[in-house]
Amino acid sequence: MTTIACTEPGCTGTIVDGYCDVCGAPAPAGAVSPSAVVGAPDVIAPDQPDLDPVSTPSTVSRASNRLASTPLGSARAAQAGSKLTRRLGTSSTRLRGARLGAGLTHVPTIPAIDASKAILSNPMVPEDRRNCPSCGNAVGRSRDGQPGRTDGFCPKCRNPFSFSPKLQDGDLVGGQYLVKGCLAHGGFGWIYMAQDQNVSNRWVVLKGLLNSEDPDAVAAAIAEQQFLARVEHPLIVEIYNFVTHDGAGYIVMEYVGGTSLKTLLKQRMAANNNLYDALPIDQAIAYMLEILPAFSYLHDLGLVYCDFKPDNIIQVGDAVKLIDLGGVRRIDDMDSAIYGTVGFQAPEVAEVGTSIASDIYTLGRTLCVLAMEFRGYQGRYVTSLPPVGDVPLFQKYDSVYRLLLKACAKDPADRFQTADEFRVQLLGVLREVVADKQGTQAAQHSASSLLFGTPGDKSLGLGDAAAPWQRLPSLIADDSDKMAGWLKTVSVPDPDKRLELLVDAPEPSPQILLEIAETSLEVGAERFDMVDTAVADLLASDPWEWRAVWMAGLVALARGDAKAAQSAFNAVYGQVPGELAPKLALAIACEMSGEFDVAEGLYQTCARTDANYIAPSAFGLADIRTRRNDLDGALAALDLVPRTSGAYVRARRQRAGLLAGSGRGLDALAQAMDSIDSLTIDPVDRANLAANVFRAALEEVRQSGPQEGLRIDGREATEPALRDGLEATYRQLATQAESRPERIALVDLANEVRGWTLR
Repeated sequence: MTTIACTEPGCTGTIVDGYCDVCGAPAPAGAVSPSAVVGAPDVIAPDQPDLDPVSTPSTVSRASNRLASTPLGSARAAQAGSKLTRRLGTSSTRLRGARLGAGLTHVPTIPAIDASKAILSNPMVPEDRRNCPSCGNAVGRSRDGQPGRTDGFCPKCRNPFSFSPKLQDGDLVGGQYLVKGCLAHGGFGWIYMAQDQNVSNRWVVLKGLLNSEDPDAVAAAIAEQQFLARVEHPLIVEIYNFVTHDGAGYIVMEYVGGTSLKTLLKQRMAANNNLYDALPIDQAIAYMLEILPAFSYLHDLGLVYCDFKPDNIIQVGDAVKLIDLGGVRRIDDMDSAIYGTVGFQAPEVAEVGTSIASDIYTLGRTLCVLAMEFRGYQGRYVTSLPPVGDVPLFQKYDSVYRLLLKACAKDPADRFQTADEFRVQLLGVLREVVADKQGTQAAQHSASSLLFGTPGDKSLGLGDAAAPWQRLPSLIADDSDKMAGWLKTVSVPDPDKRLELLVDAPEPSPQILLEIAETSLEVGAERFDMVDTAVADLLASDPWEWRAVWMAGLVALARGDAKAAQSAFNAVYGQVPGELAPKLALAIACEMSGEFDVAEGLYQTCARTDANYIAPSAFGLADIRTRRNDLDGALAALDLVPRTSGAYVRARRQRAGLLAGSGRGLDALAQAMDSIDSLTIDPVDRANLAANVFRAALEEVRQSGPQEGLRIDGREATEPALRDGLEATYRQLATQAESRPERIALVDLANEVRGWTLR
């Protein structure tokens, strides 16, 4: 039976009865499918070299943002003297996105506000918000005990100002819209509530477009904004009409009876004794996830929103909507006025104009304001983020910091290049945050990635023989690559022969170069130089190609160069902060280089976020804690591996070995054998472990006496019983010996330990 997977980015659902069973998205055209569950096996984590124990980790010291990173993006372009002025892009065309909370977290609903109750009873602009619309000078302020004027002339530029409503209750605008009062005051003046006399008296919003005595100027302004009428998306306020009244132009919009996120923040602050109370990070991310498809839609139309901020997203019930399209403009518009807000607008806009990247910047800055008390975001940090040490949120959630650092990068080429790319990484970060808030040690579910496979997906069958780089997830091929079709014809299993074909490919596209690098790794050390060449070629054409740096990290692991691998994987982490693959890779590299605190934090994040990452993370944690002489911590790490995992047997065997060598007495030795009691493992391996346990137990009994009632591998903890157990184990090993001398030696050991009798 065919299963149709949901096409929403990062969603693991399937199409059932025409809709996704996870996110609720409709099925692709013509798709009909039943429900299905797709799983992936756990894999084995790499063994690491012995390193000295280190101290107990601290909250800040384990953050990977303090590590060195391989130069990427504009940093690499500048280092190489590149003249590239824009990003080439890598794989964002594969990413697409939508649902409040994404099925991962809960966002409280907000009731709708009745339109008639939203009308202001006494519309008045506060004096501290009265500024000249021409020069920004403060106007309309109180003087000598007299209230400030709402209408007049600016004493600085002499231009007129007015903060009085132009429309009154009962005015009929455009022969159709009956004004009922004021809703709010914005950058274009008052915003009005009205009822559409031609459509069942439905409530609408009138927003000023231009106030001019020149009818031709008004007509031109309306014509310029007509493209907004084509914007139709469920997450964007609908534009109904454009009308004129008394020399002024108005946009007629849908009434969205909800609460803006700015108002929500004010309400939280008021309830917190006027102290800033940011939204929980999972809820803040949920809002961004939900609104991003609206930006994807606008960008696909060749439009940019320009002025996004908490004021412009409204929540009604459990849904959100993007409002205020007054700043929307065409991407190629180089002439019309640009509207933005200090602290949210991208730093390059004043010189080079708006772009998709500048919209991404406003989204990132908005997330900052929602999720933390961002002091100085319109001053000291107007184009930057505060240091990690000053922000508890960044210290707790390294991935959140990396995500915001990329979204709010000063160079637009260093940001996420599409709203879909940003959304996919946001979704991954949300999974990490939710897993952390739930407090579980091991994930119960897994989620597929659009960029990476599962850990060890290219090393199945190699077992413990797999190299560290082989135990990491592989890159998912980019089907949009120009050579994707040709690559599907290359199905030669032998890596040497496959490499010959790849080198002779018709065109060295990015995917071809990545395949050459990966196949060269498979061939072995004699072809590592080809990996270096492929990486250099990829980065020469696109300094932002993080997949090339991923391959550089893999070859560094293969060479045993932990520091170079650490630098490479740390850079990849910064580019795709919602992905677990670079975190696992960085953890392995940090463990190898002695950065145990960072490695442990990354392993824990991977283990609790995705079930596919439990096994490699558990073995990594166990290795680190064993080096710290933290036996209980190492055992707890191995206990994370579930029975359903393919690595369960290895975890129990390693657990038994740790207990057998712990020196904790007979109880620990009994637990060691209990760890593998129900497992099907290699008989020789089991017998060797049993021999070690019986020898240690026999020595313990000789020194401290028997412990009747305690059974070790089915034998009572007394000297005669343990002797019998050890003798039987030696004889079992003798039957499995590969040589006659080895067999004789084992029989001699059995005879030596055998108890004396009178016969």
